[in-house]
Amino acid sequence: MFIRATTPADIPAVMAIIEEARRTIAALGIDQWQNGSPNTAMIMKDVDGGQGRVVVLEGEVVGTFAVIDNGEPVYAVMEDGAWLTPDRDAEGNWTYIALHRVAISVAHRGSGISTAIIEYAEDCARSLGRCSIRIDTHEGNVVMRRMLERHGFIRCGTIHLENGDPRVAYEKIIV
Repeated sequence: MFIRATTPADIPAVMAIIEEARRTIAALGIDQWQNGSPNTAMIMKDVDGGQGRVVVLEGEVVGTFAVIDNGEPVYAVMEDGAWLTPDRDAEGNWTYIALHRVAISVAHRGSGISTAIIEYAEDCARSLGRCSIRIDTHEGNVVMRRMLERHGFIRCGTIHLENGDPRVAYEKIIV
């Protein structure tokens, strides 16, 4: 298994994984990802910005995520809590990276891919001199929330997406 930058040729496989995740989430009665987001345009923007990543196993794309290293605007306001670290250091540099659009193919869930994604993100954060990783998810997405907590993420509070939808915000300090 290895992780690499997403290419335009990966977009059909990435979208297939996202559609699987969308169906799984809907079956749990959660409205996350049910409004057409993430979509192909967003994934292409991740590709163009160098933020998209895919997990490849035996030549097949089995996971996808985005690493955002230039701040996340919706993380500027936290409701009912606080981030573990400041957004920026004394010199004005970002202190965190954000993970978004994390999805793993149904056939490969439970096979260590989420651990590989988190370890990759930790390595990215360290290489950029960042002290943490931030991520958000729907309150009802207990599978994702358990995975995050199992990997040492701490629930910090609630943020709101651009459309106003609330999301549980998590952060993991990288030592």
